[in-house]
Amino acid sequence: MQVDEEAVGAVLNRLRRAQGQLTGVIAMIEAGRDCKDVVTQLAAVSRALDRAGFKILASGMRQCLASGEEGAPPMTEAELEKLFLTLA
Repeated sequence: MQVDEEAVGAVLNRLRRAQGQLTGVIAMIEAGRDCKDVVTQLAAVSRALDRAGFKILASGMRQCLASGEEGAPPMTEAELEKLFLTLA
């Protein structure tokens, strides 16, 4: 799936933010921080990754339905649904 160039920047920003948050979670665990704080930050990482995934799917949806990759047949509705459900 090809991601729209405009969406690439947004996706990369979200992934970099998630990477920073994950680094923070690791540091919190190593420092013995409160479980509630760690879980709160871990949930933020999870949401950031989900949003990046949804952005990738949303921006590539038109191409997936129209042509597929490199001459491959277009994705079926079932295949698209499976992609969405992997993020749920």
